[in-house]
Amino acid sequence: MTVVVTPDFDTYRWASIARVTRELPMVRVHWADGVRLDCFSLWLYENTVAIDPITRESTVDPFDLPGPEVLAGAHIGSDGALVVAWIDGTESHVHPGWLRSIADTKHLPDAVSGAPTVWTATMEEPPTFDGSAVLDDDSVLEAWLTALVTHGLARLRNTSANSEAMEMIGRRIGPIRGSNFGDVFTVEAIFDRADSLANTGANLGQHADLPTRETPPGFQFLHCVENTVAGGASRMTDGLAVVERLRAEHRDHYEALTTLEWVFANRAKDGDHRWIGPMIDHGTTHSPLTMRAFYPVRLAPHMAPVDVPRAYAAMRVFSAVAHDPELMLSNRFEPGDLVGFDNRRILHGRDAYDPGVGRRVLRGCYIDRDDVLSRLRVLRRNGATAE
Repeated sequence: MTVVVTPDFDTYRWASIARVTRELPMVRVHWADGVRLDCFSLWLYENTVAIDPITRESTVDPFDLPGPEVLAGAHIGSDGALVVAWIDGTESHVHPGWLRSIADTKHLPDAVSGAPTVWTATMEEPPTFDGSAVLDDDSVLEAWLTALVTHGLARLRNTSANSEAMEMIGRRIGPIRGSNFGDVFTVEAIFDRADSLANTGANLGQHADLPTRETPPGFQFLHCVENTVAGGASRMTDGLAVVERLRAEHRDHYEALTTLEWVFANRAKDGDHRWIGPMIDHGTTHSPLTMRAFYPVRLAPHMAPVDVPRAYAAMRVFSAVAHDPELMLSNRFEPGDLVGFDNRRILHGRDAYDPGVGRRVLRGCYIDRDDVLSRLRVLRRNGATAE
């Protein structure tokens, strides 16, 4: 079999091509099961002739590309690869498994996660894995991250209950995204020095962190170091389930929540981040859902005065749905528990507790969605076996 370099570092099953049809500068590749892919001459050029063998990146600026007629022909090689002939007399072999991955849309950003699993309180517990092995066992890390990106929520148990564990596990996933709270932060009631409502014993309604940012952090991780307080249970609600309920049962409120904008601003002594957006932000076509729902940092309406009353009415309904026991999980943190969740999708909150009786200490960090998905792709790549 011909050794064919792909324009990336992934591993592909050898999916031999059944037929090639040409209407230059297009080449249509067919597989025996009926799947086909249309390949433009310059796309093939960029991903074969123009690929640097070390970096696997394209080396040709678009201005320097030849004309579409650079492709003289194409046929199937004896090994089932696509062979393209160039007008200078050279040939390129294109990996049929790589082409098939494009045809099957496995190259798209969300291919690693697939369709999300929308959940309600019937799930009862988050998907849970043995955290004692996560630092050393790639299969445990992959299973945990797979559940994290599909359910938006996944838990480790039996991790080390020390203050360094959060950073070690976080950096095992990818770069930690810092914020005005630092890279790895502590969630603990600190009385008169509290820099956030989270650092009190107060009840926290269902929310998503840092709606004050242009792009809020993709995932949040919270690790329990100590918990001897009564109360303080953690609550989680799937924002996708909230959106489904609002869209189906409260269409007018849903319209207000997705179109009427607010100014969000963190009220910190050492920082002043601000952003404008709706509470349910669907972004562009390919953007993940972003819930901008944290009342302590919602500063002012950014809408016509006539719309403000219905914006407030919609927020009340939003909060009622987000706190509906039929949609919400409630679990107590135990030392060594580490919960990861999609900060833009999952709404989280906390029951009140008395900070004067016992201690509740969590260590947390943020990691961008891109880095979580990248880590999962590499774990799957390294565990794959080419056929």
